[in-house]
Amino acid sequence: MQSAKVIFPGFLLSCTIAGAATFLSEHYATPVMLLALLIGMAFNFLSEDEKCQKGIEFSSKPILRIGIVLLGARITLTDIASLGFTTFLVVICLIAFTILSGFIFAKFLNKDWCFALLTGGSVAICGASAAMAITAVLPKNDKLERNTLFTVIAVTTFSTIAMILYPILFSYLDMSEKNIGFLIGATIHDVAQVIGAGYSISVETGDIATIVKLLRVSMLPVVLIVIILLLPKTTEQKDEKYKTRFPLFVLGFLLVVLANSSGLIPQTVQTVMIEISRWFLVIAIAALGVKTSMQKMLQLGYGHVGIIFFETITLLLAAILAVKFFEI
Repeated sequence: MQSAKVIFPGFLLSCTIAGAATFLSEHYATPVMLLALLIGMAFNFLSEDEKCQKGIEFSSKPILRIGIVLLGARITLTDIASLGFTTFLVVICLIAFTILSGFIFAKFLNKDWCFALLTGGSVAICGASAAMAITAVLPKNDKLERNTLFTVIAVTTFSTIAMILYPILFSYLDMSEKNIGFLIGATIHDVAQVIGAGYSISVETGDIATIVKLLRVSMLPVVLIVIILLLPKTTEQKDEKYKTRFPLFVLGFLLVVLANSSGLIPQTVQTVMIEISRWFLVIAIAALGVKTSMQKMLQLGYGHVGIIFFETITLLLAAILAVKFFEI
């Protein structure tokens, strides 16, 4: 009971911010993740309040991981198989290529490998959700939370811009609705913006875009597992405290995907799980917003923006070339 009392003030703050962000998002067509971050940052002064600290920490970690696990209810193996092997292979290559490009751009812009992996994974997979999941398995340091919040803001902003510009660009390139559906699903960062852009063209385009996007999302646990397997080899030699353990939320995510694919989750339960996942992720981002300082964010410089911008352009150009070359 005592622990619940300690957690409650900060958790209530995070939930209130998430509720406000959701209300504004629904009424003013603005990405809810971005709103949760910005509103949360306005309450940064409460991160120093002892009454709120435990609840804010609870909202930004356990709640986040539960939200990621429940995200698996959006995906089935049938959805992935319906795309065909060529499309599946191209999407995997685009993810790998985008993450690799992050390391290359980070080297030229003098940023560390953790930031390269964080941004590359976010752009390649599923924007804010991927950023939050990758952060959970990276070595902890004084820059990680700040870099995570910056990444979430940047990918959400670029995703919103892409939602507006990409349909116009792809139509100008004289592509079919199927091609445009693939490109929207393969290049826009966040699920909500993919849906918005895809269905603004046609139902067929929206359906294809959504499935391609969910394929990218389904690769999140694979990327996390690869990071976990490789990370000890790169960090253990430098500092014992950076040893990583396999996070249970990754296994939970995979189990939910398998359960959803085998029909073990009823439709009504699936709907509830997806809605809870959405709320938990918004609450977690709101809490991280409270924990970040705008003053520290402004000290990051153009290099941080540059990496995410170049990764986004790299993914876009690679996807267009893939459509032209493989006739997807």
